[in-house]
Amino acid sequence: MKKTLFIIDGSSCIYRAYHAIPRLTTGRGMPTNAIYGFLQTLKKIIKTHSPDYIAVAFDVKGPSFRHALFEEYKIERPPMPDDLSVQIPYIKKIVKAFNIVSLEREGYEADDIIATLVDKLEKEGFKVVIVTGDKDMLQLVKDGSVVVFDHAKEKELGEKEVMEKFGVPSYLIADLIGLAGDSSDGIPGVSGIGIKTAARLLERFGSMEEIFNNMEKVSPEKLRKTLLENKDAAFLSKKLAILKTDVPFEVEAEMLKSCAMDYEALEDILRELGFAKSVKELIPARKTLREATRILSEEGLRRMVLDGFTGEGGEGEISIALELEGGPLAGALSGVCLSKEGLGLHYIAVGKEAVSEDAVLRHIKGIMEDESLRKATDDAKSLFTYFAGKGITPKGVGMDVGIASYLLDPTRSSHTLSDIAYHYLGQRIDDEEDACGRAEIVLKLSPLLGEKMIKEGLIRLFSDIEMPLTEVLSRMEREGVKIDAEGLKKLSEEIELKLKALEAALFAAAGERFNINSPKQLSELLFVKLGLKPLKKTKTGYSTDESVLIELSKAHEIPLDIINYRQLSKLKSTYVDGLLNLVDPRSGRIHTTLNQTVTATGRLSSSAPNLQNIPVRGEYGAKIREAFIAEKGFKIVSADYSQIELRLVAHFSEDPLLLEAFKNDEDIHAQTASEVFGVDKTLVSPEMRRRAKAINFGIIYGMGAQGLSEELGISVSDAKLYIDTYFSHYRRVREFIETAVEAAKKKGYSETLFGRRRYIAELHSQSVQFLRLGERMAVNTPIQGSAADMIKKAMIDISRRFKKEGFSSAMILQIHDELIFEVPEIELPEVVDIVREEMEGVLRLKVPVKVNIGVGNNWQEAG
Repeated sequence: MKKTLFIIDGSSCIYRAYHAIPRLTTGRGMPTNAIYGFLQTLKKIIKTHSPDYIAVAFDVKGPSFRHALFEEYKIERPPMPDDLSVQIPYIKKIVKAFNIVSLEREGYEADDIIATLVDKLEKEGFKVVIVTGDKDMLQLVKDGSVVVFDHAKEKELGEKEVMEKFGVPSYLIADLIGLAGDSSDGIPGVSGIGIKTAARLLERFGSMEEIFNNMEKVSPEKLRKTLLENKDAAFLSKKLAILKTDVPFEVEAEMLKSCAMDYEALEDILRELGFAKSVKELIPARKTLREATRILSEEGLRRMVLDGFTGEGGEGEISIALELEGGPLAGALSGVCLSKEGLGLHYIAVGKEAVSEDAVLRHIKGIMEDESLRKATDDAKSLFTYFAGKGITPKGVGMDVGIASYLLDPTRSSHTLSDIAYHYLGQRIDDEEDACGRAEIVLKLSPLLGEKMIKEGLIRLFSDIEMPLTEVLSRMEREGVKIDAEGLKKLSEEIELKLKALEAALFAAAGERFNINSPKQLSELLFVKLGLKPLKKTKTGYSTDESVLIELSKAHEIPLDIINYRQLSKLKSTYVDGLLNLVDPRSGRIHTTLNQTVTATGRLSSSAPNLQNIPVRGEYGAKIREAFIAEKGFKIVSADYSQIELRLVAHFSEDPLLLEAFKNDEDIHAQTASEVFGVDKTLVSPEMRRRAKAINFGIIYGMGAQGLSEELGISVSDAKLYIDTYFSHYRRVREFIETAVEAAKKKGYSETLFGRRRYIAELHSQSVQFLRLGERMAVNTPIQGSAADMIKKAMIDISRRFKKEGFSSAMILQIHDELIFEVPEIELPEVVDIVREEMEGVLRLKVPVKVNIGVGNNWQEAG
């Protein structure tokens, strides 16, 4: 059996990865998409093929011998982008850490190195697999000994595939390029001759030399004339295409034998790049033996733990980790671990054969409610939720390492304990780590993250807003929101009937039954049977997404019916049936999870279910909101910041027109319409106001003329005119935008009024697309982030007032700039006053902050 060598064309794989994978960066902006893509290719080859011998060939910066033959060789190829060149050294370090030999030679290309190695080892009896996407490598293919593996398509190319694709055998690929040229490499070929013509000539005559030796047999005359006029170019092009097989370097087969990775070096590189998932996949776990004092009896609990962990145990922080079966809301405690510097780990086993949950709670209550004992955890919200359900109110919880990690870098994709431990300590732990493992890691991370937040000016935001908010969110999740289940069931049935009617109408219009949810069948109906013009192509066929259907609806009624069907279907499955499925049978309420560490701007998010996306507009949106109801004797109160983001634009920009409009409590959209359209405010029509509203919010989100034209259904030139007119009146807004972008570029991050930071690596991208995205983030973050901080602070202040004044009212939802409460009717007047006072007074801006408050039996009525 032949030994197999895999040779990876490093340069080809790197460029493919760079262009195929969306921009990725480390937390501080180092681009990593090419590194990540190359690593994935390397991992896949090793995992799938387990090669016995492997090597990687790289191009070297600078000219090769081909430039001496032809000065214009690759002259039109743009230089390597800066955000790719910085990744090359890391890729080479990864190859070295994999203990794979790298091959490169000044004056030669990776292709020539590969050709030389193929020539040598194929003669020694090896089967050689060349991993590349470049067609010039196909000239090396030989049945039974040399194949090209296109890793992107996961396809192996032998003699048969080369013949099928190009119409010539592999040994004529250089002749083919000689005639047809290769624009990607700047090889000219014969002007006017393409691949098919070149293949037909080679099939007839057998080689390029024989074509020119038999010119009298070439027809038509025009082709013969073209060949004769370009003979020198053809032979030069073939010479450029032929791969060298005599590159001077000494490599023996045994040097290329696969061997174990340098795990330590590889882990260091992957950790620096933030590739935590790859570490888990590639680096064997190093088990650490934790010595914990195990408490198996109530007496042991009293004697061995509490004596050391009370206030009398001296200064120092306690880390605490719970093991809960079934989640914090109604879960059962199966274990708890406490750790403190100098006292080690103490694990309390809970259960029939150990300490009862009641006994644990009795003995731990004093520790949890002692404010003088500073406590650290990896999930403060769950801590509050679990203990509150047992009648215990934790105090002194000063550190949640997940939230600290989030504040230090909100652009990181994950803030789980395992990711934080790896990022900051280089320590690998499992996601399902036991309580002692978690407690140990938290105790190490707490002082480290605390110092970092102090250094970066984030400690006040952490201590005054994010940590107090964990208790507020815990209370909101426990409260939940009451759902009118019967009303939702009726709505589900109503939508089902509407869907069936739409379905019947669609089948009638189409003249046949088809699967409305099948893109393939839909494509066939629209573009084959109805003959509509396809607008967008995907990997699997023509697109039938909403933007395409909207455009097609101008020519036929069916596309609009399909849009309506899809929207109704999603409404039913996600927001009607979906909500019904998540009602807790014990409380009759929905208990969503409110997430603090997800969005880069500081906004909260909601999951299981996502209540942030409940539809607002339309008949069915209203009916869904009607299903969020108050208990008997209570009312729903909705308090919504009025145009807070536009008020923040006025505050940041100090634009006189905006300041004046808000101070006079004018309709800001009518004001903008008046300025942009040049009419008196009394003459502003509803359509003008609608357009002005789109402009106002479009400016905040960095919408350009193209985006605004799509939003309003107008021409790009009209949209540009609107934007230019806006900025001619609101000049200070343009200055604010420019200043915000420049400041973020200089510092590397954008900042809110409360000091929250968002790192924006995109501002230094070579890609215009990503640079524009970064500029939008730089403008949007201080606005949306400051609004998020304001409502968080208001939530904390309102909760404290409710507690201080003994109200039964409860905050139950937060949706962007809106807070929703469930309030006993007897408390309504005072609660409305408190909510308005705290929300409007949370931060003094240069314009008044205004809150709109509504009251009703359900969310729709209140909103």
